[in-house]
Amino acid sequence: MKICTRIAILLVALGLALPALAMTLNEAMGALSGSKTRGQLGEMPNGYLGVVSASAQAEEIARLINQARRAEYQRLARENGIQLGDVEAIAGQKALEKTPSGQYIQLNGKWIRK
Repeated sequence: MKICTRIAILLVALGLALPALAMTLNEAMGALSGSKTRGQLGEMPNGYLGVVSASAQAEEIARLINQARRAEYQRLARENGIQLGDVEAIAGQKALEKTPSGQYIQLNGKWIRK
């Protein structure tokens, strides 16, 4: 019984700690530039971020920012009466054009340094 109690307390403590470990969208936005400069993330032609060099932090940054981008793209598509894919393609083209030299972009499915 003593071991079960300790395990239960540990699980509750872990459950309370996990939300504190999660990154917020604001934190992800703040970390984006550094992650791109370090070559961990890059822009893709579909308007979303891609993970160039896998790490848990890079994946979480991409997930959060891509989630926000998708919501914005959906809003723009709905308001302008166009397809989501068209908005994604336009955003992707602009992102590739605006990416500074030295950072990664994806072309034809391959990551290249711009």
